[in-house]
Amino acid sequence: MDKFEFRRDRYETFSKYQNPLLNLSVVARLPEFRHYCKARQLQPFHFLLYCLYMSVKDIDNFLYREFEGAVIKIDRFYGGYTVINLDNNLNYAKFDISEDRAEFISRSLAAGVEARATREFINTGRDLPLRELKNNIYTTCMPWLDLRAIEHPIYEYRTADVPLIAWGRYSELDGDTMTVPFSIQAHHGFVDGYHIHLLLQRLGERIAHEMAF
Repeated sequence: MDKFEFRRDRYETFSKYQNPLLNLSVVARLPEFRHYCKARQLQPFHFLLYCLYMSVKDIDNFLYREFEGAVIKIDRFYGGYTVINLDNNLNYAKFDISEDRAEFISRSLAAGVEARATREFINTGRDLPLRELKNNIYTTCMPWLDLRAIEHPIYEYRTADVPLIAWGRYSELDGDTMTVPFSIQAHHGFVDGYHIHLLLQRLGERIAHEMAF
């Protein structure tokens, strides 16, 4: 939390806003990982999700939360993403993340299978204490769309401090790099545009690191 003290005045400023959320949409240029995944029978979505979560863990700004009038830093968070169930309705997959890639992907796949097969709206967090709800990084992927921006439903703007990361359709296969459109929302008291740049930069580095093995 020592780093946070250098931006506490920014937090105190933006936390007074009726809507303190920063939304930034950007096209990220990343190492082309689909050939790597195909050769190893990995689903690209789950590989990218793993690399993204491991990158988030490296940037403190995405781990700050508000709780009971104080700023805290979470030390863990759940994995999760949206799916379309058998009725073509939205549902939530949720799982405990692991730093081991194979275990992470196994848990992620199992969570997706459960959410797709379930008619009820699950993993909404309505049954969790408020403190436990802070242990999240919300993610969603819309692979059918050339994503340009997204506006998420917000229960209460002033208390919305959990980052939301969305991405859309990958670019066509062409060389050693690919582009992915991202839309990232976070509390501006914690995250600036520069930190979103750092996250996507770290994501590219993490993908390259994983592909080196």
